[in-house]
Amino acid sequence: MIHDLSRLLRPKSVAVIGGGAWCHSVIEQLQKFKFNGNIWPVHRSSSTICGTHAYASIQDLPSVPDAAFIGINRDATIDAVAQLSSLGVGGAVCFASGFGETDDGEDANKRLLKAAAHMPILGPNCYGMINAVDGVSLWPDQHGCLSVDRGVAILTQSSNIAINLTMQQRGLPIAYVVTCGNQAQLSMAQIANALLDDSRITAIGLHIEGFGDLLAWQSFARKAYAKGIPLVALKVGKSTEAKSATISHTASLAGSDAGATGLLEHLGIARVNDLPSLLETLKILHVAGPLPSGRIASISCSGGEASLIADLAHDLTLTFPPLTNLQEARLFAALGPKVALVNPLDYQTYIWRDVDSMTNAFSAMIETEIAITYLIVDFPRGDICDPSDWECVIQSALDTCAATSGTIAMVSTLPELMPEHVACRLMAGGIIPMCGLREALAATEAARQREPRSTDLVVPTASNFAMTMSEADAKQVLARAGIKVPKFLIGDLETLAIHADTKQGLFVLKSMGTDHKSEVGGVALSLIDGEAVRQAGAKMLSKDFILEEMVMDTVAEILIGVVKDPSHGFVITIGAGGILAELMQDTASILMPAPRDCLKQTLNSLKIAKVLNGYRNQPAGDIDALLDAIEAIQYYVLTNLNTIEEVEVNPLIITQTCAVAADALIRKSYD
Repeated sequence: MIHDLSRLLRPKSVAVIGGGAWCHSVIEQLQKFKFNGNIWPVHRSSSTICGTHAYASIQDLPSVPDAAFIGINRDATIDAVAQLSSLGVGGAVCFASGFGETDDGEDANKRLLKAAAHMPILGPNCYGMINAVDGVSLWPDQHGCLSVDRGVAILTQSSNIAINLTMQQRGLPIAYVVTCGNQAQLSMAQIANALLDDSRITAIGLHIEGFGDLLAWQSFARKAYAKGIPLVALKVGKSTEAKSATISHTASLAGSDAGATGLLEHLGIARVNDLPSLLETLKILHVAGPLPSGRIASISCSGGEASLIADLAHDLTLTFPPLTNLQEARLFAALGPKVALVNPLDYQTYIWRDVDSMTNAFSAMIETEIAITYLIVDFPRGDICDPSDWECVIQSALDTCAATSGTIAMVSTLPELMPEHVACRLMAGGIIPMCGLREALAATEAARQREPRSTDLVVPTASNFAMTMSEADAKQVLARAGIKVPKFLIGDLETLAIHADTKQGLFVLKSMGTDHKSEVGGVALSLIDGEAVRQAGAKMLSKDFILEEMVMDTVAEILIGVVKDPSHGFVITIGAGGILAELMQDTASILMPAPRDCLKQTLNSLKIAKVLNGYRNQPAGDIDALLDAIEAIQYYVLTNLNTIEEVEVNPLIITQTCAVAADALIRKSYD
C-alpha cells in the first residue's frame, strides 16, 4: 500500500494524545521550536497542558489534525489509532511498546494495523520525527536540532541513537530526523522514499538494523539516484540467516554480513562503520554531493600531519596524485624555494598570519582532477587559550573557496579540535568542516559517486529442507550449465585402478560422500597408474570413489560460491580457493544478479588477482574463462531460484587456456 506521508511529516496542526511526562515533552518541544500551527492536547481530566487548552477526547477536537502523537499504553493506543484513522488524520506516531517486538505482542500488532487502515503510522515503539525546516516535531524528549533552511535527513530504528545524533556539534545541518521503531506498517525505505519529495533535503543517512522489503529499498534507491539525493548507511546487526545450515566454505569465508554489503552495493548506497563517519559523510554530501573520484590533495603547516594523513589513507582506495606542473608553479610562487613541493604538502609556517599568501597557497593546491582538497587545521581550546590567531586560516580558507571552484574541506586531526562555531561558519561559506583525520578519510571514501544497478534484485523465497548432491551429480549439473569439468569415473577401487592402468596421464582419486575431502585425507593427487590408485584408496574410509583426470598447468585455484541469504538475496562470493581458501581468506562478495563488468571488478579486488594476471612474469590465467564460469553458475542459480540454497565450486582451477571445476557442491530442495 502506498501512503501519503506529507501531512505527517509536514503538519500544520498536531494532536497530542495523553497527559504523561512524555506527552508534556512533545508539547514543550513544539513550543521550543516555535511551531506556528495548532497544538491540541487530548486528556480526559486535564483542562490545560503546558499552557495549552486540552480536549477531553479525540472526538472533541476542533478540527481534523494533520498529525498526532499517541503517548498512552498499548491497548489504548490501538483504540486511539482507530479513532484518528476514522477522522482522516494525516498520520500518527505510536510511542507505546509491547507490539511485534515482544513474544506476546503479535496479536496487538495485527490489531494496530487493522485500526490504522489507510492512515500512516510511525512505529510503534518509537520517538517519532523532527522536521527542522518547518519547525515541527512529534518528539517526546529533548533534542539538539536547530531550525535550518535545508539539510540532511537521518533515519534510524533506534530512538536513543537518533537523540544522540541530534546532539552533534560538527556543523552538520539536519533537516529531518525520523525514528522508525518496529516498522509495523511503514518501513524505513518507505519513509525515506517520502522524504525524497522534499527539495530541501540534500542527502539521507540511514542507521539500519534490518532491511525487510527488498523491493521497497530498490524503489527508494533508484528514486534517490534519479533525484540526485545521495545516500549513506550504517548497517548494524550481523545477520546469521545466511550461515545457518550451510556446509560449504563460502558462508564462513564470506561472513554473515556479506549479504548486507552486497545489497547496499547493489542499491548504490555507501556504507560506513560508525556514527562519526556517518555524520562526516553527510557533511561532504550536503556541501559537494557525491565525489567524482578518490583523488585527494592535502595541505598543512606540519610535516607530521602530512605524514600521518598519508599513512592513514594507505589501506584505502584514496590516492594523493603527484602535483601537476601548474600546481608546482603556483605553489612555488606562493611559498618560495624553502618548501618541498609534494602532495600531501607541508607548507610550513612562513606565511602564517599573511591571509593573502595563505590564500594563494591554498588556491594553488586546487586542481580540476582533485575530488577534494584537505586543509588540515587544529584549533586551540577556547576556554583556556586565545584562538584569535587562527582567524587568518579561517579567512584564507573562505577566500580560497570564493576564488576557486574546488571542493574544500578543513580537517582537524582530532574531532575535538574543530569548534562548533568554526564548523558552522565554514559550512556557511561552502567549506566542509571535518572532525578527525580518520573520520574524514572514511567519509571521503564513502562519498564517492555510486549508482544503483539497473538489474532487479532477486528476492529469495523461504528456505525449505534441502539435500546435498553428490560431487558427481553436482558436476554433471554444472557441466550441463556450461561449466567445464574434468573427465571422471565412479566405482569401486579395483575398477578404477584397472582403468588407470589403461590410460596415460595423471589422476586424482577422491572418496565418495565426504565433504571438505582435502581436510580429511579424502583426496590423492598425481596418481600415475593403477597401483598408485590402490595405495591411495586403501588409506581412505570409503567403498566408492571418483577417479578423474588431473588438471595440469594450474595458474590459480579460485572459489566460487553462491549462498541464499533470506534477508538480502543470493550472494556470490569469489576468492582464493583450494587449500588456500581458509588460509588466505581472500574473498569478495556481490549480490546476484551481477553483470560481467561488476563480476570482473569484484575479482580484481582480490589479492589473488595479481596471480591471475601473471604475477612477476609468471603465466596469466584465462580471465575470460573464469568469468564465463561465474556467469554460468549465476545463470544456473537464476533458473532454479525456488530450489537452490547453495552452490559452490572449490577449486575452480584456472589455467592459461581454461577454467575447470575440480570440485563442486550443490544444496537444493526438491518438490
